[in-house]
Amino acid sequence: MSNTNQELADFIWSVADLLRGDYKRSEYAKVILPLTVLRRFDCVMDEKGTREAVWARNDSFAGERKDSLLIGVSGLPFFNTSRLSFKTIGSADKDVYSNLKAYIRGFSPEVIEIIDRYDFHIQIERLKDADLLYLVVAEFAAMDLSPSKVSNHDMGYVFEELIRKFADASNETAGEHFTPREVIKLMVELLLGPDEELIRRPGAVIDILDPACGTGGMLAAAEEHIRDLKPGARVNLFGQEINAESYAICRSDMLLKEHVAGNIRFGNTFTRDWHEDRKFSYMLANPPFGVEWKKSEKTVREEHDDRGFDGRFGAGLPRINDGSFLFLQHMLHKMQPLKKDENGKEIGGSRIAIVFNGSPLFTGGAGSGESEIRRWILENDYLETIVGLPDQLFYNTGISTYFWILSNRKPKHRKGKVVMIDARGEWVKRRKSLGEKRKEISEEQIADICALYRDAEQIAADQNHPQHAKVKVLRNEEYGYQRITVDRPLKLRFEITEDTLAELASSAALQKVLGDKKLSEEDVAKRQAQFVEALRPLIGEVWPTKSEAWDALHKAVTSAGLIWPSGAAFQKALRDAVGVRDPQGEVQYAKPKQPEHDPDLRDAENVPMNQNIDDYLAEEVTPYVKDAWIAELKNPKTKLTERYKVGYEIPFTRHFYVYGPPRPLAEIDKELKSLGAEIQALLGEVTK
Repeated sequence: MSNTNQELADFIWSVADLLRGDYKRSEYAKVILPLTVLRRFDCVMDEKGTREAVWARNDSFAGERKDSLLIGVSGLPFFNTSRLSFKTIGSADKDVYSNLKAYIRGFSPEVIEIIDRYDFHIQIERLKDADLLYLVVAEFAAMDLSPSKVSNHDMGYVFEELIRKFADASNETAGEHFTPREVIKLMVELLLGPDEELIRRPGAVIDILDPACGTGGMLAAAEEHIRDLKPGARVNLFGQEINAESYAICRSDMLLKEHVAGNIRFGNTFTRDWHEDRKFSYMLANPPFGVEWKKSEKTVREEHDDRGFDGRFGAGLPRINDGSFLFLQHMLHKMQPLKKDENGKEIGGSRIAIVFNGSPLFTGGAGSGESEIRRWILENDYLETIVGLPDQLFYNTGISTYFWILSNRKPKHRKGKVVMIDARGEWVKRRKSLGEKRKEISEEQIADICALYRDAEQIAADQNHPQHAKVKVLRNEEYGYQRITVDRPLKLRFEITEDTLAELASSAALQKVLGDKKLSEEDVAKRQAQFVEALRPLIGEVWPTKSEAWDALHKAVTSAGLIWPSGAAFQKALRDAVGVRDPQGEVQYAKPKQPEHDPDLRDAENVPMNQNIDDYLAEEVTPYVKDAWIAELKNPKTKLTERYKVGYEIPFTRHFYVYGPPRPLAEIDKELKSLGAEIQALLGEVTK
């Protein structure tokens, strides 16, 4: 943000001082933001100079449907018929209340809908009751927000800085509203860079969607980039936003730039897709990180279950506390189909850019919702590139973030592959922190990252290239794995101890076996106690096999005049108490020739997709545990028995890990002694 824009944002922010006492800091935005929007509209109409023409045509036209007529007269996508402006609204304290309400009513429906999203009528009443309305309106009337002084581009910066300030003041999350401009610039260049030729072609119509558009910063940057490539290009911007204030600013920005403001819709993208029937050439988004989707769960699950891949969420559902993958599936569902023209050349298709934290790369094991979504993306060859970004880059979080670039029309040399770019070191330190944002990416670094992206294959193949360590190119299947469950046999020895008898005395399973419908609870408890006492003489005895143990136990019980129970439940309860895990013990069998597995020794292994799981077991497992085998488990969804599950993850950090040897112990010891001496010196100063 330039110094001028910063100063303007600070000046607008300073008006909030008038509200102190009557408003909480968290409520300032409810007054300042809608008044900023109204004043901007007012200055635009002043500069256009068509107010009087609108008033005259409004008076002379008796028809009912005259909105489009008045828009034509105004030369703007909105108008105001009230014969008022900010110069006259607050000309007298006693009139400001009625004037402001009349002024707002005089706007075209688009503007009224925007102001209504702020619930500004409530604030007008509060300001009037607090005797603040005249003072606040007068402050805004003195501001010059005309386009000749503040361009639409700069006004976007001002709005975003105001939102950031209000979010900081109320301890809210600024990152839910907007993204740093240099991050947007890099994202847009990665998204659109490969398509410069397509963008420049005659007659191109470019539709862009942001399903979590905030104040519209990404849409504005994408449009600006396209117009730099081709002035006069036809660009249609679409968005959806759940935050009312951000939505209102985005929609007003679209109005001022003479876009179709109705393409920006208010609402939850998961529960209502306002652009359901449209497909888009380009899509980009920075959805909130780690935000749960519990409020949308019923609608999302119904769409997943009822519509499958005909709906948006057919690939799977992520865990409830992070809806990032729902946004991505929504965007993938809205890609234009890839077709071929009469010459066999591919046409159509889409490109997507989205910002994620690290979680979508690896969260969820094989068979989980996240893994199944990654599997669907990679097996359909949608994922093109992942760019690792520096930490401390966003206003609301210091964590590392990643760009995912996806497309259903990859260039030939990238089909079946994913490019990974490590740009985590591409940053410069900010002179002044903004929230958690302490780093930014310079123009030069943006160019360097784009060059890495453009020449990725060449850089990855050349080990002598100075940037070789920052680029990896892997085939899609290299991110997949076969998750096998490795079992080992249950091995037991058998013994009677005080703990064994205590466990049998409290065993509900044994109580149930010894029980009888004719017996009272007291009689059953007595029978259980007798059974336990019959085994007491065997304390300290150890048997290597179950048959030997059972012979001795059976003899002790029957010698006491008790009945030896039958049935699997009794056998299990007794074995659980008497059996002790022992690596040298007897192998237990579930069925003849089928060893029973030991749940405590059950383990899982990830086998590369291109390797046979039995070969892997023979090479990597059985040389160390000879009696291990691959478990056959029933899939709860398909009810089929399977020996492995397919999973996908993207271990970005592992691929770029560089081993750093630990510091020598002597060096660490020397530093500790130095720090100890320093502490002693400081303590000595305190005690003087």
